[in-house]
Amino acid sequence: MLELDLSADIQALRSTFSDIRAVVDVDGLRADIARLSEQAGAPDLWDDPEAAQKVTSALSHSQSDLARVDAIERRLDDLEVLVELAREMEDEESADEARRELAALGEAIGQLEVQTLLDGEYDSRSAVVTIRSGAGGDDATDFAEMLMRMYLRWAERHKYPVKVMDTSYAEGAGIKSATFEVDAPYAYGTLSVEAGTHRLARISPFGSADKRQTSFAAVEVIPVMEEAVEVDIPEGDIRVDVFRSSGPGGQSVNTTDSAVRLTHLPTGIVVSMQNEKSQIQNRAAAMRVLQTRLLLLKREEEAAKKKELAGVITASWGDQMRSYFLYGQQLVKDLRTGHEVGNPAVVFDGDLDGFIAAGIRWRKRKDDD
Repeated sequence: MLELDLSADIQALRSTFSDIRAVVDVDGLRADIARLSEQAGAPDLWDDPEAAQKVTSALSHSQSDLARVDAIERRLDDLEVLVELAREMEDEESADEARRELAALGEAIGQLEVQTLLDGEYDSRSAVVTIRSGAGGDDATDFAEMLMRMYLRWAERHKYPVKVMDTSYAEGAGIKSATFEVDAPYAYGTLSVEAGTHRLARISPFGSADKRQTSFAAVEVIPVMEEAVEVDIPEGDIRVDVFRSSGPGGQSVNTTDSAVRLTHLPTGIVVSMQNEKSQIQNRAAAMRVLQTRLLLLKREEEAAKKKELAGVITASWGDQMRSYFLYGQQLVKDLRTGHEVGNPAVVFDGDLDGFIAAGIRWRKRKDDD
């Protein structure tokens, strides 16, 4: 007789999922999709490309959220059918499939539950991520490039569109800095827990003494905000430098000085862009990011939350949020949540969901205290 009683487990998942549906507001999502679909179907939509992009992006995000909820509901229904069939047929293979699906659904619902904790003002927005190498010479610039690949692989795993906006290559290995945008629902709320100083300890591949090297890199995450246009920046407060876009080793990738670097003189904030084809486009993109950073700075000062400003990340001792050990014990450990993984290779290959979920829950508990 086949033993397969998963009813209690399935009921527990349904109960959790019911709570999630209430928080997500499925009816509200459907109403948003209907409204945005009507706007997207307007014949004059693309007369204003910027407004059209906002409408189509919002529609895509809402459809993605609804599809994710609907897919889990269908899988729960299908799981109950599979369990019933396995019992009736006494099919052990189907029973094993049901157990695997139960575990997979538990993970999917857990991830969706974490998303419901993202209720901050900007959490639902896309994100702009900047990585900067810190102390540690060639090891630090190499580490910065490893982190960039890690986040790009994470986005690829989730099928999130990514746009690399700027990359400054080091003279030796790796990168000095890189900025990229992750265009996905809740990208900011999700990735914001990755902001801080990351520390790498390993036997340096760049030294001859085979001794351990510690290096650092800073990760900054800001939301993509439409409100950024509200920030008025006097021309006299900005220094504009133009330069030639470059690839690894300084090799030119075009023959015009199209890359733009904006320095906000009162605060010292620097933004570089070189991904666009023209200097005008790069300047506009850099200005949007600068306005966002200044808007965040203004809000943080008003709320007396200067510690949360990305600019205070020092990328050195005393400010680490996560450590990566690539010698001896082979470990990646988050110093805030205690979450750890004993296989750094999978983490650097983009397997970050466990760290991110733990970080979001840790932040929620901290905010509720």
